[in-house]
Amino acid sequence: MKPEITPFQRRRSLTENELAVIPWLKLLSNDERLRAIEDLKITDALPGDFLCRTGRPVTYWFGVIDGLLKMSSDNAEGQTMTFTGVPPGGWFGEGTALKRECYRYNIQALRKSLVAGLHVDTFHWLLDHSIGFNRFVMNQLNERLGQFIAAREIDRMTNPNIRVARSLAALFNPVLYPGLGAVLRITQQELAYLVGLSRQRVNEALTTLAGAGAIRVEYGGLRVTDLKALRTQAF
Repeated sequence: MKPEITPFQRRRSLTENELAVIPWLKLLSNDERLRAIEDLKITDALPGDFLCRTGRPVTYWFGVIDGLLKMSSDNAEGQTMTFTGVPPGGWFGEGTALKRECYRYNIQALRKSLVAGLHVDTFHWLLDHSIGFNRFVMNQLNERLGQFIAAREIDRMTNPNIRVARSLAALFNPVLYPGLGAVLRITQQELAYLVGLSRQRVNEALTTLAGAGAIRVEYGGLRVTDLKALRTQAF
């Protein structure tokens, strides 16, 4: 049996098209951008692959170029709590990278994904040299705080329709996930993993949300037609 090839072993340099969708590169000076590009790597993460594991030291700051990841943790009883999904355009782990501490969560690919990584040393170099990069990271941290406060509220909700609505709204955050647009490529099973409900119950909730005009279910994904409703209305 051949040894399993890890995402780290599959890493490579990014193509021009892959570099073009990284939002913070546009905020750097020429010298800063060149240094970042020299360090950036990308890998194919297969379904079930872990990019980060609880207790392991931080090595990279990650971003999703394509695909879908899940951020979660396991409690002492072995139960898994999902914090959020990370769709295309999302960069995550800046808090851990800032403190150079061990991860307190797991990041796992729900489907085949392209994930870029900037080494933590280069991450700190950019913090020391780039005002634009600092502002980007500061905005990330601010939005992430709001996201996790909302996640705690969602976790306590007993209405499945509202849970699905608020969870979908969180994935359409234009600051955290600027590359997503109006369509999220996600299956009902993937959404069920993120929300913590059965696929059948998620299907019922999506039908309700579509009937209210908040979303439109399309082949291979969802189109949001009323983001404000997903964030605020009871269904």
